[in-house]
Amino acid sequence: MNYILANANAFIDGRFVKTNVFVSNGKIVNISPKLDSFSNGQNSFSGTLLDLKGRFLFPGLIDVHVHFREPGFFYKETIATGSEAAAAGGYTTVCTMPNLSPAPDTLAHLQEQLNIIEKDACIHVVPYGTITMEQKGEILSDMEEMAPFVAGFSDDGRGVQQNDMMRNAMVKAKSLHKIIAAHCEDNTLLHGGYIHDGAYAKAHGHKGISSASEYVQIQRDLKLAEETGCAYHVCHISTKESVACIREAKIRGVNVTCETGPHYLILCDEDLQEDGRFKMNPPLRSAEDRAALIAGIKDGTIDMIATDHAPHSAEEKAKGLAGSLMGIVGLETAFPLLYTHLVMPGIVTLEKLMELMHTNPSNRFGLGSELAIGAPADLTVFDLTKEYRIDPEAFLTKGRSTPFAGEMVFGKCEMTMCKGVIVYGQKI
Repeated sequence: MNYILANANAFIDGRFVKTNVFVSNGKIVNISPKLDSFSNGQNSFSGTLLDLKGRFLFPGLIDVHVHFREPGFFYKETIATGSEAAAAGGYTTVCTMPNLSPAPDTLAHLQEQLNIIEKDACIHVVPYGTITMEQKGEILSDMEEMAPFVAGFSDDGRGVQQNDMMRNAMVKAKSLHKIIAAHCEDNTLLHGGYIHDGAYAKAHGHKGISSASEYVQIQRDLKLAEETGCAYHVCHISTKESVACIREAKIRGVNVTCETGPHYLILCDEDLQEDGRFKMNPPLRSAEDRAALIAGIKDGTIDMIATDHAPHSAEEKAKGLAGSLMGIVGLETAFPLLYTHLVMPGIVTLEKLMELMHTNPSNRFGLGSELAIGAPADLTVFDLTKEYRIDPEAFLTKGRSTPFAGEMVFGKCEMTMCKGVIVYGQKI
């Protein structure tokens, strides 16, 4: 199918330009400010004209941290529903975390997930393999066999507790030219906590999770990454100390990148309510932590924003802060929330947001593509003038739990195309 995406504000080479993008056989075949400037062989280019009327055309967004729950927990999410939700949020590439059943700790177990992806995914879905067998932290997974098929290795959902195990994992990953993506959490410092150990926890009698449980393990891993030379990525950082130690490590030349989530940049523990939709891991931290995270994205310490999209059933999220499972959904709300809360007030530019949601994850993980001639037509269209209310009942994900339910936001995804096929939205 051929398309002409006309009158677009397109993100090309780090800036926005008014142009037209021509798509044929799944690829971008020309980019030109003139509609009649392109000919295909002897004949003028013909295709379905989609007049964007000044809407913004982005390369497909990339999320390196999502949970699609299949195989094993399809009642929470499937590859089909998760990828459809991602497309509705403007994403064309996502990386799925391995806390599944069976966990992808061998090629045979990974193949179960790859088969479902091949059959059901409407966008690019790239899994992680586990770091350890069954994510138990005791024996390394079959990293070598899985390496050609995974984005990297992670035991997300739990930290690797033993120093020697993490060192061995880093040495192996380096030999395979793969990233270790670490969920950093020292179990000895959790003390049964489930929200941030701050003012809200103390005022309402909740058990708190200390900031040290996160940053102490990051500090350990940064030393190991420096020793081994492993490409190291820190998942969902939430504390000011985490930002500071990663900043210092980058100055020393450690091969480290990191991510944070939209919720950590927008909310803090002062916003907590007695509702499971405010419970995630790591938890919402203090206002001071949030300010440090924003500073981190502005100065480049934080490389990317990932949703940690983690759907659960309604029953699993209906037990308040103490009893609900940890995790919220985010794929369908990430861009509008970040555009509304960060770009519109002038905290970051739209170009910077594109770096955080596309360019930097693309460069680090070798995923996705730019808006460029010859590249796959993985792209998304947003109307930044459209204001709407976040309605979880309209989500395509099976999950409904979000702390942003009912919030008014700007920036509506109008269409997403993957490999030249429209996978979300109507022809404009």
